[in-house]
Amino acid sequence: MAAGIGEILWDMLPEGRQLGGAPANFAYHFNEMGGQSLTISRVGDDEPGRTALAQLQQQGLNIDAVTVDPEHETGRVDVFVDENGIASYIFPDHVAWDYIEANEAASKALSKLDAVCFGTLAQRNAVARRNIMAILKKLPQKTLKIFDINLRKTFFTRETIETSLHIADVLKINDVELEIVGKLFGVEGSEEEKIQQLIERFSLTMGALTRGEKGSLLMTRKKFSDHPGIATAIRDTIGAGDSFTAALGLGWLQGLPLGEINRRASEVAAFVCSQSGAMPPLPKQFHI
Repeated sequence: MAAGIGEILWDMLPEGRQLGGAPANFAYHFNEMGGQSLTISRVGDDEPGRTALAQLQQQGLNIDAVTVDPEHETGRVDVFVDENGIASYIFPDHVAWDYIEANEAASKALSKLDAVCFGTLAQRNAVARRNIMAILKKLPQKTLKIFDINLRKTFFTRETIETSLHIADVLKINDVELEIVGKLFGVEGSEEEKIQQLIERFSLTMGALTRGEKGSLLMTRKKFSDHPGIATAIRDTIGAGDSFTAALGLGWLQGLPLGEINRRASEVAAFVCSQSGAMPPLPKQFHI
């Protein structure tokens, strides 16, 4: 079983709102590909929150660890997609997921989790950051902790990244984020050299670099897989990285070779790019 820890929100797209949030997307795709998952998050006591919970349930997701906030509204993000299908985002402050907490269902699930995915965005607020760190520290040693760094605007600090890297087993990062992290931590050289330095510096099991149309790179201390990417007609890129992370986590737990993990993750991400929104139904070919 896996969990996405962090934001649930509505992507406000030109064609209408669609449910998203990187940890929720991760949980959805992990579940859609044949795993079991839940989301540890928070929504408001409002129509968007009730609709989000109902939709997640309809999509087969366990929502027992999603709490309801009586004071703060359900999160949303205003999404702008350019002519190349690349999305940019504006996030309102002080929404429900800024106050994530672990309820009884979340606390009971922790000992059963094989993998978790978390990022920086849900840690932008001190309350959520403290609670997310407390959740992560209670996980068993065996739990694969995937830090999908997911840098947005100014919603991160060097301290948040460093603390998260020390907890993580896997760093998932894109090429733009790698430049930022490299400058923050004085990591230099080629992309491969930067990933290797981060693996060694923070005792990571794996570094995963996504490069858009240039493919993806998976690295451990001893193994290396460079995938050239898969050409596709891009509808939008929302949720594609999260589907990649879900396939990576599921493949690693199944003990697949690094190259096979990279190929499967690239294929599912390319498919998601060809669809609208973060949680499209996945064809049976992606079920494991």
